[in-house]
Amino acid sequence: MKRTLILLLSIIFIETLSGFFPETLANDLTPSDWPQWRGPSRDGQIHDTSWPDSIDEDRLTLMWEVDHGPSYSGPIVVGNKVFTTETRDKKTEVVFCHDRNNGKELWSTEWPGAMTVPFFAKRNGSWIRATPACDGKTLYVAGMCDVLYALDCDNGDIRWSIDFKKTFDTPLPSFGFASSPIILDDAVFVQAGGGFIKLNKDTGDVIWRVATDEGGMNGGAFSSPLYTKLNNQHIMLVQARTALKGIDPDSGEELWSQDIQAFRGMNILTPTVYNNTIFTSAHSGRSQLWQVESSSDGIPEALKEIWLGNSQAYMSSPVRSGRHLYLHLKNQRIACIDLENGEETWRTTPFGQYQSMILCQNKILALDEGGELLLISVDPKEFKLMARRTISEDETWAHLAVSGNQIFIRSLYGLAAYRWQ
Repeated sequence: MKRTLILLLSIIFIETLSGFFPETLANDLTPSDWPQWRGPSRDGQIHDTSWPDSIDEDRLTLMWEVDHGPSYSGPIVVGNKVFTTETRDKKTEVVFCHDRNNGKELWSTEWPGAMTVPFFAKRNGSWIRATPACDGKTLYVAGMCDVLYALDCDNGDIRWSIDFKKTFDTPLPSFGFASSPIILDDAVFVQAGGGFIKLNKDTGDVIWRVATDEGGMNGGAFSSPLYTKLNNQHIMLVQARTALKGIDPDSGEELWSQDIQAFRGMNILTPTVYNNTIFTSAHSGRSQLWQVESSSDGIPEALKEIWLGNSQAYMSSPVRSGRHLYLHLKNQRIACIDLENGEETWRTTPFGQYQSMILCQNKILALDEGGELLLISVDPKEFKLMARRTISEDETWAHLAVSGNQIFIRSLYGLAAYRWQ
């Protein structure tokens, strides 16, 4: 009886996730891998483990650390490998593969690539930005100068590459290639080359290019696309600089486009999906919940605003537990928002300029840019900080990665692996 119950629960769990995971996960990846931006389901959530109530050194212990040149792209973990990037000597981009158990370098691959970001962002450096994506066999890495490289996971050999500037005769994005690639079935999708592009993941051949009418896209998208299901239809949610778009992942048809107010087009966070609605928030804009309206034949064709809130996001993408959203704001506070009505149930005092958040059951792990790690209890009624710990003396703008009982932290000048006892 017990074995039957466990099997039934496993089937329910897998079926629940199947609407959000690319199909490659079932073939070449496992649920414990962290193969892309914000994890397996691209929503900053993990489901295959539990966390202790402490992040003290006796519970969260350093396994290994290695030095690297500067990078803002988050580490990803597949099997026994952890991948990270760096910009070396302001002229070369490098990808590293390390053994996740001891930090040993297994291979590295590099190519020429560097640029300088605008003066108002220059204080944070002109380093490689996008988080790679991996299907278990190939690693897809976005170079800052609007290029994409496909590398063999086993040895780092370059299988193919594409320069979007040359291919589409588009200008170099002002902030570089910042949006992280996403893999679905036999394709890889990117916000690059002045649009949203689908490529054959084995050859790099362009299948289609859409959303080229979004003027802000020429400046380079900040937000990363999300594959999801709305009204029983699978779509790609594409947040460009000034609009939120729904794209059919097969045909490239733009199903709808909704203008989103943002200061200088700084729509940065990855949208969140909740019960056929979409939450988004932008720098100096407002928080909004949108509902997809469909035509008589069930095809999504427009967005309808459900509510408008005063919470202003900046660079951090939120995590969701049930009907409540946990979001780090432009004013450095953390807020809990009820997605049913848009009301804030609580708001904290300041916690850094940025936070990468991961939710596991009833806890949130959050890392700010100053190297401080927070452990937060999920409670929509009040903010409960369980523990805090300075885990890096260097800046930590890259997103956290969690796989099993290991946590991987990419500081500006290195990569560290911790084990949660």
